[in-house]
Amino acid sequence: MLRKKTLPLFLLSASCLFGTLAAAQTARVQVIHNCADAAAATVDVYVNGSLAIDDFAFRTATEFLDLPAGVDLEVGIAPGTSTGAGDAIATFNYNLADGGSYILVANGIVSATGYSPAPAFDLDVFAAAQEEADLPFNTDVLVMHGSTDAPVVDVAETSVPAGTVVDDLAYGEFAGYLPLATADYVIEVQTADGTPVVAYEAPLATLALNGAALTVLASGFLDPSANSNGPAFGLWVALPSGGDLIALPVVEPPATARVQVIHNCADAAASTVDVYINDDLAIDDFAFRTATPFLDLPAEADLAVGIAPGNSTGVEDVIASFDFNLADGGSYILVANGIVSATGYSPAPAFDLDVFATAREAADATGNTDVLVMHGSTDAPVVDVAELAALGGATIVDDLAYGEFEGYLEVPTNDYALQVRTSDGTPVVTYSAPLATLGLDDAALTVLASGFLAPANNSNGPAFGLYVALPAGGALIPLPLITNVGMEEGLSDVELSAWPNPATGELNVSLTAAQGRSITGTLVDMTGRTVLEIPTTDLVSGENRLRIGLETVPAGAYNLRLTDNDGSTAIPVQIVR
Repeated sequence: MLRKKTLPLFLLSASCLFGTLAAAQTARVQVIHNCADAAAATVDVYVNGSLAIDDFAFRTATEFLDLPAGVDLEVGIAPGTSTGAGDAIATFNYNLADGGSYILVANGIVSATGYSPAPAFDLDVFAAAQEEADLPFNTDVLVMHGSTDAPVVDVAETSVPAGTVVDDLAYGEFAGYLPLATADYVIEVQTADGTPVVAYEAPLATLALNGAALTVLASGFLDPSANSNGPAFGLWVALPSGGDLIALPVVEPPATARVQVIHNCADAAASTVDVYINDDLAIDDFAFRTATPFLDLPAEADLAVGIAPGNSTGVEDVIASFDFNLADGGSYILVANGIVSATGYSPAPAFDLDVFATAREAADATGNTDVLVMHGSTDAPVVDVAELAALGGATIVDDLAYGEFEGYLEVPTNDYALQVRTSDGTPVVTYSAPLATLGLDDAALTVLASGFLAPANNSNGPAFGLYVALPAGGALIPLPLITNVGMEEGLSDVELSAWPNPATGELNVSLTAAQGRSITGTLVDMTGRTVLEIPTTDLVSGENRLRIGLETVPAGAYNLRLTDNDGSTAIPVQIVR
């Protein structure tokens, strides 16, 4: 029985193997073990029947060695427990060029089962190997794709950035040497369409590899679970001196959170603002009733968010500052609400950034639209929201106060009618929410109560309404008023509508009655206060029309309530100036 012998430098010298004939012609050869199959975790290498490398371990390499050139060589790969060349599980034939320089990489699968895909075990050859860089201030890098279940990949450098440095490299292929200035790089493995997979540090300068040549190998499995739970994918470096391959460290992606900012502060002094984050301008000229898209912001770090006037020249102009530390992977909506002016607004809650910490960019379930409701109207009372078109007046938001969010309503994508009510159930105004008409299937959105119920008490600022912010950002979308509503009780045989709505100086009301009757009316604001009395009017059977003068009524949101002996109904009215 042949006893195994550990040989110096892992390989018999050319003279030991072939006598004086081999010494005359030689080639330089490095062998790298990159076969991730557990059955080949350790192998023995035989050359022309003699043991050349004993117990050659996965992810190790020989140094560059002299092998005979100009003669036929049979290289056999056997299990690490072999007792002779007859135990070889694969053989390969070579005839090396005199003076040539080669890198041989063991790749592939030897097992019959347990690996998918399972390309056959092979020795992949690069025939123009280097042991040092062509220039002393460079590092020459040879890239080899040796991961059996990885697709065709690109390699990009992202820190300079140098862009794509290796294009469409398939399993078993080498990309010729890249002569890189010796620096520290970030190398990103990408799919062929440019999608990032994983990034690695390549600290060539830190490791003082100027003047060196090296091989970087894609090694291991992208999906170990489909490959006998074998070693995971990574990039590994073989140096010309051999030894254990060196793992390139993974670049951990920075901790980030997704954040959308919505400007809902109706104070004229903040109609346009600049937003600073940690002293840097982040959002320039951010207008009232607009929203950013969802942005990636640093997480697990202290952030000082400063709000400054739109004409600011630097962070020193900030008028309000807020501190945040966002959770990695978190998703947030920040709504700017409140008042910054010292006078001219009643009530005047302080300017603030109200935070919803479980934001969504899409609906959780296919076919739904997820709706987040936020009360951002400083002078509106606690309100309820009922749905009239599909749910028969059911309350979907209960007792929502200024500054509060109602968690996402997960509703089928239909067209809805949203009625804002005071907390005692009194209807105030009704809006159309045409989710299906607008094609908002699978979307998530935010509906905000915005503006003032009584603009006259708030520097004649923007009037109350419901506005929608989409995840893509941009100008908020106003929900349209519904001005022809069904009867709640009484007036059951009267059809009515009002125009123009919004109105300025006059409101026209059309009433078609089945029979004559007398009606009275009032115009009330959202607090239930009567701001205008409409005298008793006698209706005739058929079409009737009222003209109501609004010259004395401040801009805002109101209900026109009409009453007969049997009951009453209300029409929402918006007045603008």
